[in-house]
Amino acid sequence: MELCLYDPDHGYYSRNAEQFGKSGDFYTSSDVHAVFGRLMARQFEEMWRALGSPEKIVIVELGPGRGLFAQDALDWSEKQFPDFFCALRYILVESSPALRRRIESTLSRHLDSGHAVLASGREALGTGQSASTTGKGTTSVVPNSGAEIWASAPGVPLVVFANEFFDALPVEILSPQGALRIDTRDNRFVETWAPPSPEELEFLDRHSIHPEAGERVEAQLIARNYMRQIASTIRRGFLVAIDYGYTRAEQLAGRHRGTLKAIRQHSVGANPYEAPGEQDITADVNFTALAAAAEQHGMQTQKLITQSQFLMGIGEATQFSDAFEDCRLPQERAKVALQLKHLVTAAGMGESFQVLIASIGIKEEKVAALSGLNFGRS
Repeated sequence: MELCLYDPDHGYYSRNAEQFGKSGDFYTSSDVHAVFGRLMARQFEEMWRALGSPEKIVIVELGPGRGLFAQDALDWSEKQFPDFFCALRYILVESSPALRRRIESTLSRHLDSGHAVLASGREALGTGQSASTTGKGTTSVVPNSGAEIWASAPGVPLVVFANEFFDALPVEILSPQGALRIDTRDNRFVETWAPPSPEELEFLDRHSIHPEAGERVEAQLIARNYMRQIASTIRRGFLVAIDYGYTRAEQLAGRHRGTLKAIRQHSVGANPYEAPGEQDITADVNFTALAAAAEQHGMQTQKLITQSQFLMGIGEATQFSDAFEDCRLPQERAKVALQLKHLVTAAGMGESFQVLIASIGIKEEKVAALSGLNFGRS
């Protein structure tokens, strides 16, 4: 999975930047409308105020793709929240050369001003441990970076944002036959099985289920380890992870077993061995494992909510003025309403994506007051 997605020369994310949007293989929320970045800018500004409106704050986006989300969030912050924007440094962690070139073009103004910093995956977070891990782009965590200065400076709060990041991290596959291994025979991929490792079995015991006959489940060891690194880095601040995924309780109820899939030209397939390097390979996120990893390092996690609940909560007080401010004609407003509907309804992305928020060093009542966590309560 790692080779197919992130090989420097032939990997799906490494070789081009055309995977996103209508002409590519899949959409992200930022491909739908700028309102996603605008609403998140509003939520980031609330988080900044919950932290006491510090003079400096750092947002680190993992796997930023083409930089569209960052562009929308930064532009809207500059326009609507100038005090927050003045305090903000936005670090984009991206190792794909093709995507980095696109980001440099998309965010040239913010990069030139210093409000945005483009870091390769080999320069982010400064956890002191290398990890071959990637999102909608590729990041590998190694210390000693220029960008790391902002994240590690004493007293500077940190917000880590991961949108559709964890679903693209390589996973281990387990079945009653053991742990999956890939071999080749007569120029074809073949599946073989090896005894599962103690770490894989421990993951299933704590966060997942043991597969029954004919079943496969994923052990997301890299995702869990990456979350541990993130949580150990944030001394004071937030983590926001948005992805499609599940909890252990849902697996115990018989759902989300064997979620590995391939995506190409907006179609989902079950064969990850087809066209290596030319299709996305992904697995649903085990949020039980991610939350446990964050809590292990002192972070407090909130109850998992849907993207619909989260975005509706942020936009409720302003009646989604962030979406409609640029509309001048009724037909423009109608088009934006349809795009917004795609982000928040069950028929679109609203119910299939979950939001995990974790925090550390902030009073619980301030975290609980975030608008994204309060849809329908006002």
